[in-house]
Amino acid sequence: MRWLLRCGLIMLGYVALCAIIPSCVSLADKLVIFPQPSEGAAPPAQRHFVRENDATVELWQVPHPAPRAYAIRFYGNADLADRWVTSEGKVYADLGIELWAVNYPGFGMSSGPASLAGVARAAAATFDHVKSLAGGKPVVVIGTSLGTTAALHVSATRPAAGAILVNPPALRELILGEFGWWNLWIMAKQVAGQIPNTLDSVSNARASKCPALFVSASKDEVVRPKYQQLVFEAYAGPKSLVTRPDALHNTPLDEAVRERIDAALRSMIADD
Repeated sequence: MRWLLRCGLIMLGYVALCAIIPSCVSLADKLVIFPQPSEGAAPPAQRHFVRENDATVELWQVPHPAPRAYAIRFYGNADLADRWVTSEGKVYADLGIELWAVNYPGFGMSSGPASLAGVARAAAATFDHVKSLAGGKPVVVIGTSLGTTAALHVSATRPAAGAILVNPPALRELILGEFGWWNLWIMAKQVAGQIPNTLDSVSNARASKCPALFVSASKDEVVRPKYQQLVFEAYAGPKSLVTRPDALHNTPLDEAVRERIDAALRSMIADD
């Protein structure tokens, strides 16, 4: 009987916590988003700022003298565009693609607060900015992990030429499926309910029509493959899947996978 009373007290505590938190802060933002300070990127990357309502979004551009197309890069959680844009920009330049990379609100020098809703708004503002510079040339989106939620928001709401999606989480389903058991789904339902519709990757996948390449790590310990599969199965546009049998969530892409990504990008910008 004592254990039953204890469980009841734990449940009441969670109910009280969930009733208090929404009035002051989004629990989902606090648990999911891990903002990072600016580091600065190496030349030739150039920093830009785009206005998004009352906020500013920090972008990094690796200029290309005569681009055939443009790519917008959305990185994972607890990561920065500053760290990767210079090296990745050189890779995409070989394909004739100019790279732009985004720091979400609260990341780098993008104004905060860090929030999931802010991720979606920053993604849309970035696409609109790059599209305005593209002169009718194709713009593709590339996302890793949390960055795929931003990329899918864009592909569902903007005329993206294609999408590369690496380890895409179905956030709501992942939270409920992986983190509900220990709190009797009380807190998990609260957090999942605070994921904004703009980052509902399953719904956005259903609304996306551009070609997409999915890359999935079969031993992903952060976003288990079944949650990635939910997004892939929902995707409405032309799609293909590259499975990495021995890869964990942060295992670097090998040469064979990079070649598949390059081939997909060439096709996307040629077909647009």
